[in-house]
Amino acid sequence: MSFGRLPRGSEAISPTAHYTGFVWYRHGLSHPGLVTPQGRALYHAVRPLNFGARSLGGPTLEGFLLARHRAIDRLLDQAIRSGAVSQVIEVAAGLSPRGWDFARRIRYIEADLPQMAQGKRERLAAAGLETPQHRVAALDALADEGALSLAALARTLDPAQGLAIVTEGLLNYFDTEAVLGIWRRFAAMLQRFPHGAYFSDLHLASDNRDAPTRAFGKVLGRFVRGRVYLHFDSVAEAQAALRRSGFDRARLSSPPPQPARGGAIDRKGASRVRIVEAATGPKA
Repeated sequence: MSFGRLPRGSEAISPTAHYTGFVWYRHGLSHPGLVTPQGRALYHAVRPLNFGARSLGGPTLEGFLLARHRAIDRLLDQAIRSGAVSQVIEVAAGLSPRGWDFARRIRYIEADLPQMAQGKRERLAAAGLETPQHRVAALDALADEGALSLAALARTLDPAQGLAIVTEGLLNYFDTEAVLGIWRRFAAMLQRFPHGAYFSDLHLASDNRDAPTRAFGKVLGRFVRGRVYLHFDSVAEAQAALRRSGFDRARLSSPPPQPARGGAIDRKGASRVRIVEAATGPKA
């Protein structure tokens, strides 16, 4: 999970990329070559917070991270198995393990800001994880044109094959105007392919009104050193915004809670996030 051009600079929230990278590894979803010392240190620093929240029956960082990650993986896997998708772009991929995982059976492009992209290439090379179907490209998710734009990256893909775009941990760190712009760029790009799919996570205001969750949001904001935006109040409002952005179909679903190490299941953490499924072109 990395981020595009934020008002206070990308360095304001870079700890999240390290932290989530270690969470994925600790729960068997990633490779040790994608773990950073910063991520390991942050994980152990935050453990008392997660333990305290779990003891009080509240949501945890790990709970919603695992729920959203596995839910997006499942949807992407289904799209690939159906034959609708044969190439993937993960925008703001950060230390995500999906490229390493899914590139074993499909063309996979990880895209991020130039410095992050170069760091990811170096990590993959050092760990011997490079494969012909896996590429890391420089991208600015907020650029409409130019070498770092999504439009430029689209020209490197096969226009006869279905495409999926994935984002995770990205949207709620941008304001609403920026998110709508990102969605319009994604929908316009996916319309160029026979089938387009978009999978992401999104937090809604209606899911995050109770006192424990508001406190959780404040802690999360301090952790990422930036504001966490809740753009839409309801599922219907978010789905309508996706369709207005150019998607033919859109739905939001709740991810199933996932067991963490030791078998604990954080149901409240999972309930604080929704999973976006949007598509262009004919139904698969």
